[in-house]
Amino acid sequence: MILVLDFGGQYNQLIARRVRENNVYCEVHAASDFDKVRELKPEGIILTGGPQSVYVDDASLPPLELFELGVPILGICYGAQAMAKVLGGEVKSASVSEYGKTEIEVSASKLFANVEKKSVAWMSHTDRIFTAPKDFVVTASSSDCPIAAMENPAKNFYAVQFHPEVVHTVEGTKIFSNFVDICGCARDWKMSSFVVDTIAKLKAKIGGGKVLCALSGGVDSSVAAVLLSKAVGKNLTCVFVDHGLLRKNEAAEVADVFGGFDLNFIKIDAGERFLNKLRGVVEPERKRKIIGEEFIRVFEEVSKKIGAVDYLVQGTIYPDVIESGLGKSAVIKSHHNVGGLPDFVDFKEIVEPLRLLFKDEVRQAGRELGLPENLVNRQPFPGPGLGIRIIGEVTADKVKIVQDADAIYREEIFKAGVDKNLAQYFAALTNMRSVGVMGDGRTYDFAIALRAVLTSDFMTAESAQIPWDVLSRVANRIVNEVKGVNRVLYDCTSKPPATIEFE
Repeated sequence: MILVLDFGGQYNQLIARRVRENNVYCEVHAASDFDKVRELKPEGIILTGGPQSVYVDDASLPPLELFELGVPILGICYGAQAMAKVLGGEVKSASVSEYGKTEIEVSASKLFANVEKKSVAWMSHTDRIFTAPKDFVVTASSSDCPIAAMENPAKNFYAVQFHPEVVHTVEGTKIFSNFVDICGCARDWKMSSFVVDTIAKLKAKIGGGKVLCALSGGVDSSVAAVLLSKAVGKNLTCVFVDHGLLRKNEAAEVADVFGGFDLNFIKIDAGERFLNKLRGVVEPERKRKIIGEEFIRVFEEVSKKIGAVDYLVQGTIYPDVIESGLGKSAVIKSHHNVGGLPDFVDFKEIVEPLRLLFKDEVRQAGRELGLPENLVNRQPFPGPGLGIRIIGEVTADKVKIVQDADAIYREEIFKAGVDKNLAQYFAALTNMRSVGVMGDGRTYDFAIALRAVLTSDFMTAESAQIPWDVLSRVANRIVNEVKGVNRVLYDCTSKPPATIEFE
């Protein structure tokens, strides 16, 4: 495996993805956890970017012992500067910052094997390395950054000021492939191995214990449920909670699908309960935490009815963990199943078998487990549901507006045949009301926002270009068929700077 040490950069999850694309297992851990490094004994280490300056008093820096482990190390942006600082180089604030696409020129290096001599890289820094440590040579530069890359080839230490993990760095994929070769990794990590190993670990961990799985009907929780079913059999009970914030007709559809699986399926109707808890709440993080806690309370109540339950299973995946604040990373939004959990949970342990997988890897695991394609490729739907697709207070009337608008949008997208290329698409209710005119009369109603994105990992995404005639048809139907809406907008923002969901 290759270990990524997190210094707080927002692209850190992409580093793990780039490594895994080379069929090498990779995990992200806090940079301060040196004991974890010793325990995992990685074949290589990557130091990530981060928001600090390495020369401030409380800067997070890797210990010198890290560079004495005898394994290849790659420093990226802040990680490159941290390497320089610890090994005796000089890092200072630059007179000219670099942000965005920048042309770099590289020289001969194992890290840059088969990389074009001149290419575009993504820079995001104010500080830079002014003096390389002893025995390091400069291997890349840009017009404003003389040391855009450096290395000590004898010790297999490599540092790049730019971000090879983002798609804007044209040769980034080659750079990661080269680093994997430098580490001597076998490139033999496959999803089939993950599935077999995970089932074995679950059997060993749980034994004869009873398990309750939070099943939403989405691909993540479905894959988690089948993994547990294969590991513990009849000791698994799957609970589907209808919290009143699902898409139109979704509760019935999920019950129809999973009622036919041998998963001890239980459906709980709790819509009124959740809406009461959300009454008057407008702050997004507060909404997420309320929904997260209420889910747990429902599961606790069910567990008491069916007998003592030792483990609660969730379909948490890696983007949930990253965005909820891993290590020094900023909290983007608390996912209901991670940062949204209450302080006290009345279960022996929470089990998250997919915690270190990205969305596309979860889909691969589903295929390995024999799940049908229509389930494996199901559109993602957040645990808090429409609660985070309604800006401001959540009410029953607003939920109906979003359900009806979303159903129209999804129907027209499907009829037009453009759904196959979309990773996710949905309608959200803005908190904006505006003047309109219908039937020669004035209206003052809500605006619906439509969103559709292209992505494989859901950590970065591009807004999809839906054909105008399809959008026009959707907008016309929504304003005519959905009471309380007189305006339809299309969100053309990428992630970043936006997130896919609205709250």
